[in-house]
Formats: sequence, C-alpha cells, structure tokens
Amino acid sequence: MSNETTFIEKTLSQVLRETAAKQPDHEFLVYADRDLRFTYAEFDKRVDELALGLLGMGLKKGDHVGFWATNVPDWNTALFACARAGMVFVTVNTGYKLHELEYLLKQSDLACLCIIDGWRDSDYVSMVYELVPELKTAQRGYLKSEKFPSLKSVVYIGPQKHRGMYSLNEVLLLGRYTDIKQLHEIEATLDRNDTVNMQYTSGTTGFPKGVMLTHRNILNNGLGIGDNMRFTEKDIVCLPVPLFHCFGLVLGMMAILTHGSTAAIVEWFEPLLVLATIQKERCTAVYGVPTMFIAELNHPMFKMFDLSSLRTGIMAGSPCPIEAMRQVIDLMHMSEVTICYGLTESSPVMTQTRYDDSLEAKVETVGRALPGVEVTIRDPDTGEECPIGTHGEFCCRGYNTMKGYYKLPDDTAKCIDEQGWLHSGDLGVKDEQGFFRVTGRIKDMIIRGGENVYPKEIEDFLYTMPGIKDVQVVGIASKKYGEEVGAFIILHEGVTMTEEDVRDFCRGQISRFKIPKYVFFVDAFPLTSSGKIQKYLLRDQGSKKVEELGLST
Repeated sequence: MSNETTFIEKTLSQVLRETAAKQPDHEFLVYADRDLRFTYAEFDKRVDELALGLLGMGLKKGDHVGFWATNVPDWNTALFACARAGMVFVTVNTGYKLHELEYLLKQSDLACLCIIDGWRDSDYVSMVYELVPELKTAQRGYLKSEKFPSLKSVVYIGPQKHRGMYSLNEVLLLGRYTDIKQLHEIEATLDRNDTVNMQYTSGTTGFPKGVMLTHRNILNNGLGIGDNMRFTEKDIVCLPVPLFHCFGLVLGMMAILTHGSTAAIVEWFEPLLVLATIQKERCTAVYGVPTMFIAELNHPMFKMFDLSSLRTGIMAGSPCPIEAMRQVIDLMHMSEVTICYGLTESSPVMTQTRYDDSLEAKVETVGRALPGVEVTIRDPDTGEECPIGTHGEFCCRGYNTMKGYYKLPDDTAKCIDEQGWLHSGDLGVKDEQGFFRVTGRIKDMIIRGGENVYPKEIEDFLYTMPGIKDVQVVGIASKKYGEEVGAFIILHEGVTMTEEDVRDFCRGQISRFKIPKYVFFVDAFPLTSSGKIQKYLLRDQGSKKVEELGLST
C-alpha cells in the first residue's frame, strides 16, 4: 500500500483470478515435506471445483462454512472456494474441545462443517458424532440436528468414508458435474464489503466472539503488511503459523496473494520441518511467535541448515527478548524482520515496524501505524486522545475495522465507539517519532496500593537477567494492596535460580513496588492454539498457589 489512498477494491475471488491470469505458472502453494505444489492457475482451477462442489451439496450464497483443521493443503482451497461462492468461511480453533465446539456450532449458525481426523489429543470425528448423533443415520446433505438446526452437512477432509459425511474427494467430484455458470452468476453479485471470513477471538477472557471480516478488510491489511516487507512475486514465505488465526490467514496468505508471492506452508509447527522447508525452498521470509523462533534457534540441528536465503519475516503474538531478536537477525539472516501488533477485530494489524527500522525499534516498539489506518492512544476513562508519552488504550480507525461481532450488537457497540474508534483493550504509549509501545492489557495492568504497574516493563527488565529464558508478569490478588506483582519464569536449560536471586537482581534497578513479591519457576506457559499466552490462567495459578502456601498478604 504505497500511500494512504490506494486500496484494493475487489473480492478475494477477483484478486485470485487476476493473479492466476497474470502469472499462471508461478507457484502459489508449496508443501515441501511432500513436494506438493500448486501454481496460481492450478490452484484457481481447484478453487472452482470446490466452490461448485459446495453449491452441488446444496449450500448457497450467505451460508456459513466451518473449517476445523491444521494447515492442510486444502485449507486455502476451502477459504477461496467459500469466498468465490459468496459463503462465509468460519475458522475453528484446532485446540477446541467439546464444549467450545458446541458453543461455536450454535453461535455461528454453521450450515456445513469441514473436519480432519483430529489434532493432538482431540478426536474431531468422535466429537462431531457425540454432538450430532443424527449424522450416523442422516442422508448426506439432509442432516436434521435437534441441537444445531442450521447444520446440514459435514465434510471429512480426506479420502476415508464416515457415516453421514461427505469426503472432500466426493465434493470435488460433485463440482466437476455442476455448471460453472451458477458460480459465475454468484460471483457477479459479490461485494468487497461482504463478510468473507469469521474468526472467533481466542477466548483468553470470556466466551469467544465471531469477528466478521470483509474482503476489503483482509485484502488491504495483507497488502499493507507485505508492502512493509517489500514483498514481490519473487518472495517465498514459510508459514508455520496457524491458518485458522489472522497470523496465517491475513499476515500470511493475504500478504502473499496481494504481492503474487509463494506460500511454503508447514502443516503444524515443528522446528525441524520449518528449517528444512526454508532450506529446500530457499524461502525469503518466515513467520512465527517468539517461542517458535527460540525453538528453531535452539534446535540441536540448527547449524546444519542453510538459511542464507532469508531476508525478512514477521515476529508477533508477544514481545521478543532482545537477545532472541539479535540471533534471528544474525544467525537466521533476517535483517529486515518486522514486528506487528493488532487484534482480530482490526483485521488484524494496526501497527508494524518497517524493514529498515533499528533493532531497538523491533524489540522495544510495535512499529508505526499501517498506511490507511489511524492509530491513537486514548484515555480509557474519558476517551480523549493522550499526549505523546502518556499511557492509554490503543484505538484504531480505518478500512481494517471489523464489520462487527456476529449476532452481538451490544458487544460490537462496546468495542467500536460512535466516532468509529475500535477499542483494543490493550494499553500502550506513543513516542514523538510515531512509534507505539504495548505496555499490557487494561485487565493485565497491576494496581498495587494505588500504583499502576505495567507488566511489560518488568518483563523487559527481567529478560536482562542471565539465566532467564522467558518471563510473564501478572497481578496476584492481595487483601492489603489489591494486587501484588507475580513473575512466572522459564529458565535456560541447566540454570538454577531462587526466588531471592530474582528479587536481589531487581533491587536498586526498578521501583520497590515493581519488584515481584512472588516468583514461580515453570517449564511452560499456558497458551491458546494460536500461541498467545493466557495470562488469566497464570493469575489463577499464582493466586491459588499463594493461598495454598499461606503466603497471601
């Protein structure tokens, strides 16, 4: 997005068709581990077949189609097929369990659910049969579920047959016998402001909400993100991040599509597979949350791989320790790596560092506003814009603002004010150069005896202590002060440390009220499936432990 007035005013289907016509033989999707490759033209043809297959099943424009899978090869086919047929593609978190799936099926009004076998300890097929027992006796496409009246079909993404479900191959076959005129007629009625994707927020607090994102939202966000990394058709982007999340779908696929680049997809994160993909495909970019990069850098076989083709990429999801960023730049050759910040409701990116920003900017800030997006820091109580250097709530306004939460107008109104500002719930500060810093969530902010404590400030300080690999700071309930500072610490292998060592390191370096009263050494942090740290669980764990040990103040 070269300037603030240049936007893509097309649908996903139009952009794909145009790119396939312009560079038909250029590779769009690659799975290096199985040498599976689709050129833009081949992919475009498969999208037609699947879109026609969905119509052949009896689905229609406006229907909601859920996709519950890891980064399987036909994940993107389904996304673009739904977009082409005017359906809403609903991404389902791979980590969902029975209760969460039941909630989503009801709340999202799914007409069709596409599933794989399962993921980790979740058996998707068994879970669907448990929730929808009628499947075992229903004729395919004519499901009548007492619990989920909208649900008419289930598609199994694979060749095997399951009672009551279509296999993906059968849907593609249906598509070959469905008149393409039907699809072209629907395409002609589509608008760039239609909802094309619905993502349920990670649910780190409360029930997930369905965020309605339009073609215009996600295409232009991808365009701006890719521009900031200087993407061209020559770039090959390794994507080990989940496609069900905005990181994979928008920062990944939309940035790739809008620049005619190539996606080298990893089905699920495995550091060795990421390193092998980068070497084999000569990738120029790789994405990940900081813990992914740390896992790659610390892999015992890391030095065996040639990563010299890398130039850029994105690190997002949580702050990056400066030492890890240095290693990414020096050892992974990613001198132009960028940092992004945003949330699903903002499609998702509102700020990003640029390829030529300094190392300090990449670890201490989340960059500057994306072109075409207004970003301000506002007083959470008054709604007024905060002066430079003053803490407040991140708010944004622009083409990237979601259409709203599905069937939740009151929640939408709480999130987007009358002036069109989307309120993030995140705390931050802006400096004179226009760089933004995230200082925590409004709910994460610790208020100890009337003093505001910003967790990120303490985390950044503790990262400088030798032996600490990762740290998260949360508020622990206190009768005396309201909250006390608690630090959850992951140590480097072979390092031993006591709680008092941590407090000694802090003394004289940070204010007394910021020194962690409680220190917990852990092996891992609780994460959502998209890699976000669930601080509310850490708070709960810490408060419970303090109570059990009789340490509560």
